[in-house]
Amino acid sequence: MKKNIMVMGRLSASQQEELAQYFTLLEHSGSLDLTQPGVAEVLSKAHGIIGSGLPVTPELLDAAPALEVISTVSVGYDSIPVDELTKRGIMLCNTPDVLTETTADIGFALIMAAGRRMIELAEVVKQGKWTSSIGPDLFANDVHGKTLGMVGFGRIGAAIARRGALGFGMPILYSNASPKPELEKELGAKRCELETLLAESDYVCITVPLTQETEKLIGKHEFSLMKPSAVFVNIARGKVVDEAALIEALENDTIRAAGLDVFEQEPLPASSPLPHMHNVVALPHIASATHETRQAMAQRAVDNIRLALQGERPINVVNETVLNE
Repeated sequence: MKKNIMVMGRLSASQQEELAQYFTLLEHSGSLDLTQPGVAEVLSKAHGIIGSGLPVTPELLDAAPALEVISTVSVGYDSIPVDELTKRGIMLCNTPDVLTETTADIGFALIMAAGRRMIELAEVVKQGKWTSSIGPDLFANDVHGKTLGMVGFGRIGAAIARRGALGFGMPILYSNASPKPELEKELGAKRCELETLLAESDYVCITVPLTQETEKLIGKHEFSLMKPSAVFVNIARGKVVDEAALIEALENDTIRAAGLDVFEQEPLPASSPLPHMHNVVALPHIASATHETRQAMAQRAVDNIRLALQGERPINVVNETVLNE
């Protein structure tokens, strides 16, 4: 008898056909809300769940007694209780690697756009206000040769730093739980304490995962340590930053500008001042949003769930202790 996969979100026709060769697909277009009609019934049959932005709860897991694996089409999994899955022997797979370079492109694009005031000055042209040569009040700051501070130095952080060091001659500082000697050799990067990084960097870029330890890692105190000319970029998770403190720092010129792809609440509420601030470049969480990368992420998730349910080792496993049980 074929095992059942609950498909949440979009897979291409070829990816669905691939899975259908081995499994029965239980398609569900709504949310994983147990109060919605039909959700509990579908969950009760599922051996695997594949999708993105999956809000997994212990109650949901109780409704899925046959569940063996969750395959998320993302790198991050902050909405999934990993310890609870591990306790129940349920495997969690994610999709690192395939989105590293695309996400790093957006990270460095935000550095460039916020640093050189591109969006702000493009609006000057759009609004017909470019009537003479701009003066110093609209000048920006250089990017090349300036110090780039990476808070988090995993795959994506390293890829952004590589663009800065090798392409723009930027000295690299990094704050990370563990040293990265190979990257230090390759990029001339220097590991330092977070406070030193914040004080010495011209551009501060956040790429850490969201955990209990990193939630609101950057707040009022941290912004106060930065240079008044500093540009702050966040492509990690919105909750890594105290958003109220960020707004205050931007309003008070504690820092000069920010480039943001993530926010505490998404979609960003209309009441938020951030997209209306002249010194903010705000994007709708698009770091991995290209046709090629989203296709590759979905395929990696497909490969992970297929291998897991066939009793083989998936390419990417978050809670590897489950493999030993």
